[in-house]
Amino acid sequence: MKKIAAMIDHTLLKAETEKQEIIGLCAEAKEHSFASVCVNPAWVAVAAEQLAGSDVKVCTVIGFPLGASTSETKAFETTDAIAKGAGEIDMVINIGALKSGDTDLVKSDIAKVVEAAKGKAIVKVIIETSLLTDEEKVTASKLSKEAGADFVKTSTGFSTGGATVADVKLMRETVGPDMGVKASGGVRSLEDLNAMAEAGATRIGASSGVKIMQGLSADSDY
Repeated sequence: MKKIAAMIDHTLLKAETEKQEIIGLCAEAKEHSFASVCVNPAWVAVAAEQLAGSDVKVCTVIGFPLGASTSETKAFETTDAIAKGAGEIDMVINIGALKSGDTDLVKSDIAKVVEAAKGKAIVKVIIETSLLTDEEKVTASKLSKEAGADFVKTSTGFSTGGATVADVKLMRETVGPDMGVKASGGVRSLEDLNAMAEAGATRIGASSGVKIMQGLSADSDY
């Protein structure tokens, strides 16, 4: 059970989220020993206060959900979030730049966030697979690795689709065995999680973390 829990970023990113829901999210994360809670930047300080003294990290999203902020804005968002208690940064790439073939801008955009987080937080790069061709997914994954990110991540969960086994497998094949791969969007059950893990995911972003844990039996090998 601990192995499964340690893969989950317990996520709540809806615009209408209230403070009490964030407090509840953190309580659930502590109860189940999830890897992190993933919240919008405005809730980082609240989550950090709730999780103080626990092993659960605070994860937040940068340039979310469109990825269309400037690199300077993304770097500032990162610095601000870390100052308020974030230990993990999930940034959205400049999707339009990638699709325009401007790989230098995409790589620089990621690198500025990596630099802002250096030594203070890990960086996961959301490539938004539902908007990309397979070739673009490979390019985005390679650029993320070259820019020094710790993970590539499939999706924001707010676009036209979420994680697929095929995308996770392609991303894992592209970045190799040592970089993290996060599957996010549509992972709602233990069966979903296991399929993503088998394809190469090492972290799962899910709003259904508690439901996933309830799917485990008490004598599970995990």
